[in-house]
Amino acid sequence: MTATNIALVDLKRQYATIGKDLEAEALAVLRSCNYVSGARVTDFMSEFSRLHAAKFGIGLSTGTDALHLALWALDIGPGDEVIVPANTYIATAEGVSLSGARVVFADHDEFYNLDVQDMSKRITPRTKAVIAVHLYGQPAQLDAIQRVCEQHHLVLIEDCAQAHLARYQGHSVGSVGRVGCFSFYPGKNLGACGEAGAVITNDAALHERMRRIHQHGVTDNKYHHWEPGHNYRMEELQAALLHVKLHHLQAWTNQRHAHARLYNERLSGIAEVQCPRERAGTECVYHLYVIQAKQRDALSAYLKTKGIATGLHYPTPLHLQPAYASLGHKPGDFPMAERCASQILSLPMFPELTPAEIELICREIRNFYAGQSK
Repeated sequence: MTATNIALVDLKRQYATIGKDLEAEALAVLRSCNYVSGARVTDFMSEFSRLHAAKFGIGLSTGTDALHLALWALDIGPGDEVIVPANTYIATAEGVSLSGARVVFADHDEFYNLDVQDMSKRITPRTKAVIAVHLYGQPAQLDAIQRVCEQHHLVLIEDCAQAHLARYQGHSVGSVGRVGCFSFYPGKNLGACGEAGAVITNDAALHERMRRIHQHGVTDNKYHHWEPGHNYRMEELQAALLHVKLHHLQAWTNQRHAHARLYNERLSGIAEVQCPRERAGTECVYHLYVIQAKQRDALSAYLKTKGIATGLHYPTPLHLQPAYASLGHKPGDFPMAERCASQILSLPMFPELTPAEIELICREIRNFYAGQSK
């Protein structure tokens, strides 16, 4: 087999398998002329919440809005501090910035998630919450993080944007902290055909507050506003399409597991490559398959010549981004995040990827390093 075009994520292949079902649902929504926050949103969120062991869930417009809504409903704002990992997508920190609170970064551990010891050192009297990101689909060390949060009376928020169906010590992600925040961006394990997000919680009072805020401060009476809110509603079209995909999510997750196992087998023994590892007691869902590779940029360029796409998640840690230059961080402040950022490389990962393609990708990686040693 010759590699001609192996994408990092190939949504066209997914559409080829379920396109007719998606089209039927889209047409049903159009014909209903009910486009926002209707029965389809309710039905989808009911099933999605149940799958993640949560009593309550709210469909939203984006995953970024989910983070902002959670902080807003928890009354976290100006004068407060929220700890987030330096290695994550900027939306995690943006949720804090949008709330008016101060972002406090912490380094990550060998599993790319919050380093509990480093996180603990950054707690101050102003710290109100910790956002644990389950990066790449690998659950963060929730039990240890929760213990620290309870000791210091902090709120634990879970950023589950990349971790649909992931589990930590038997618990669904999003159900351990006070609130779980999800993204349904198209490339996610469960992706919309556009933008969408969600929050889940087992806290009835928090759910009610988030429900009010996400729809202009109303509850049941459309024109009775309990407080100033926002418009963070999920569209009926996205809920309908997500519901179709939700029925495939477990099978897709199983395929991701199989792909990761094959990658691990075929890349073993390459001294220049470190494969991802799963923390004991977790069920990673491999939103991304991220290796650490020597000569990373040269390897990525070589694979591109072979028609194999790769990605960087993420090339620059957040503490070194211009957006957070005002915090005064400098290179060396978060050594693990910085070292990994220079070596990480995301290989193609999506359910419809074939074993033959994985074999080819791994063979080309071996060929690259064999050529470097000559």
